[in-house]
Order: sequence, then C-alpha cells, then structure tokens
Amino acid sequence: MDSVYFISLGCDKNLADSEKLLWQLQQSGYTITDDEEAADVIVINTCCFIHDAKEESIQTILDMGRLRLHGRCRALIVMGCLAQRYRDEILTEIPEVDGVLGTGSMTALTDTIRRCLDGETVQDCADINRGDLQETGRVRTGIGYYSYLKIAEGCDKRCSYCIIPYIKGHYRSYPMESLIEEARKMAEGGTRELILVAQETTLYGTDLYGRRMLHELLRRLCRIDGLDWIRILYCYPEEIYDELIEVMAQEEKICHYLDLPIQHADDRVLRRMGRRTSRADLEEIVGRLRSRIPDITLRTTLITGFPGETEEAHEQLMEFVEKMRFEHLGVFTYSEEEGTPAAAMPDQVPEEVKEQRREQLMLLQQDISLEKGRSRVGTEQMCIVEGYLPEDGVYVCRTEGDAPDVDGMLFLETDRELMSGDMIRALVTDAGAYDLKGVAL
Repeated sequence: MDSVYFISLGCDKNLADSEKLLWQLQQSGYTITDDEEAADVIVINTCCFIHDAKEESIQTILDMGRLRLHGRCRALIVMGCLAQRYRDEILTEIPEVDGVLGTGSMTALTDTIRRCLDGETVQDCADINRGDLQETGRVRTGIGYYSYLKIAEGCDKRCSYCIIPYIKGHYRSYPMESLIEEARKMAEGGTRELILVAQETTLYGTDLYGRRMLHELLRRLCRIDGLDWIRILYCYPEEIYDELIEVMAQEEKICHYLDLPIQHADDRVLRRMGRRTSRADLEEIVGRLRSRIPDITLRTTLITGFPGETEEAHEQLMEFVEKMRFEHLGVFTYSEEEGTPAAAMPDQVPEEVKEQRREQLMLLQQDISLEKGRSRVGTEQMCIVEGYLPEDGVYVCRTEGDAPDVDGMLFLETDRELMSGDMIRALVTDAGAYDLKGVAL
C-alpha cells in the first residue's frame, strides 16, 4: 500500500485537523511514514494567517517539490489555508504540485490522492463552508498527554486585518455529541490535558443551539474519566458571559486560565480594527474575571503598528498593559494581508516603527512577568511533566497557568523518576521573567 508523509503547518487548529486527516488516511489503507524520502505521497496542510506563516508554507512546498521531481514521491498535495487563498497561483507557479484542496475540501483528501496517483491534476477549492471534519478518530502526533479539541470552524467577526473569514467561512460549531465522543476517545488514548480551540471558542453553540453553550460543553467534558485539566483558548473578550465564568469557577478540572486576544486598547485603533470592545469594556471584563476567579491566569495578544496607530495610541496601549498586568502577553507587528480592509487603509506604519513599539511592549511585559513569577515563589503548584534535561538534572514541567508552546516552564528538581504526562505537586523556589524553578513535594 502507498505511504503518505504528512506535514502540518501553522496553528493548533490545523494540527487538530491534520490528526483527523491522518486517521482518515489510515482508515483508507494508506501507511503513514515519518520519512519524506520514503513517501509515495506528500501532503502539506498549510497556513497563511500572517506573512511569516505564508513564507513558511511556500518554502515547504518548494522543498517537497524537489522530492516530487527527483525522489520516490508520485503525488504532492497542498491543502488548507494557503491552498484556498492562492489555488491558481500554486498550480501555475509550482508545477510539481499535483493537487490543491481548499479549506472546505478536506474530506476529499483520500479521493484526491487516488486521482493524483492516477495522473490527474486536481483542484477543489469551491466552497469554504462545506466539508468540515466531523470524524472522531485521531492519529496522535507529538506529545501524547495533551490534545487539542477543535470545537468550531470559521469566523463571523471580520476584523479589518484578518483573512480568516475569507478562507475559512462562517462560524460553524461542531455538534456537542461528536465532541464528547472525540474527547472520550482521546482520554482513553492517554490524554490528560484537553485544550479547546477554534477561531473563537466563546461563541460555541450559537449557530446550532441558538445560544452560547460553551459552559454546557465544559460541564459535560468534566465528566469524562481520565481528563485532569481542561484548558480554553481564543475567547473573544466581548463574548465572555456569566455562565462561562461560573463553570470555570466551579469545576475543578477546568484550568483557571483564559486566552483573551484583545489586540489593542486605544479606542480609535480598536474601531479601525473592527473590534467590538472599547478600553473600558476590556477593563470591565478583566476585572470581572479576576473578581470571580482570583487566581486566574490571563494571556492576551496585541498587534502593534496597525494603520493609523499614532504615538499617542501606542502610549495608551502601554499604559493599559501596565495597568492590567496580564500574566502572559505576546505582541505581533501588524502584517498587511492583501484583500483585507486594513491593507487599503491610509497611514500605514513603517516596519521599523512597528518593531520599535513591539520591543517597548515586550520589555514592559518582561518586568510584569518577572513580578508575577516572583509572587509565586513559596507557593505550591500542580505541574504536568513534559520531559527531562539530563545535562541539568531537572524535569521540564508546566503549571496550570501555562499553555503548551506559548507560555513558560517550571524546572523541577526531584530524586523521583518521572514520566512525561505525570502530574506532580511542586514548591516554587525561584522565578525568572518567564520560567519558574521548583522542587517536588
């Protein structure tokens, strides 16, 4: 049987799709290989959210194209976001590509592979609102004890800088029963930490059930044996609602952690971005969360250098960050995406100014993060083990307040022999700007 080498680029939502596609391929009889040189078929699930992601996707296609020309590979298939956005250009400019599948055509992968191996050139990018991956089967990749559960597809917000609605379609929640079954299978397969993702998780259920149902989904997920932590990412601040806050406060399995992508805090910039909050709204929402869940960890992301962002607007943002004191914060420079309203706006900010403002924000956050870390010295924290550093003799762990890949680590000293995925209580003994040190209890 033909072997497939699969590359997943971009975000954790892409990874969740890729794991379902790998299961689909196995069910169809294909062998999955981790050696590109030995593959009959190479599939690339691409990303194009910002410029850097687009460049990575293009370079990967070119690299795999050389194997299509000179190696064993008999079919090269490009799918996902970049394929949807640049379907004609990919086939025209990279003739090594045999098949292009858009974001609404992922369920056609196995059929496309068959057709490409038969000598056809396939392009299927017709409808971005069809073909959602409903399968509950997954092939686990990477670290096995945490998994991403994608609960919805698409977005209706249409922020002026964002290409996602144009390539992913309308907001579409996955049925709750299928999500519960998928999560149950992941728990049976060893998942201890379940991470909920979507373009926006907070609106879950509005299209299927007529109201926000994330809190109900969370309650049902908490009843699944084997899950210890349930983490929620990508919650738009204006959609935070009381039932969600209450279920987070009441259910022990739900991490006291929330990702709130606010993007800016100057009211004029927020309006130009098409955001639906003001600075006053943001301060009220953060205050409400911290009042009801005092130990909550809040992560946010910001965009600096958006068109029309003045020095005064930047200072407003700095002041807001200083006041709000987020536990975790990331800053992106504005990426001009063709086809979005923001790309056509006047007063584009020079790249060097964007970078300068980003650096100022990150230096400010570094001080805040150091203060937050030092406040945890002497506290007990439940941790999940990620690995071991033999040269330092410490285990690499994460606390409840740290999501994989984006937040800090706790470096743990212990004489015990631990395995990745073990959960252990630690006493925090020291803190840097982003990471902690501790000893096992």
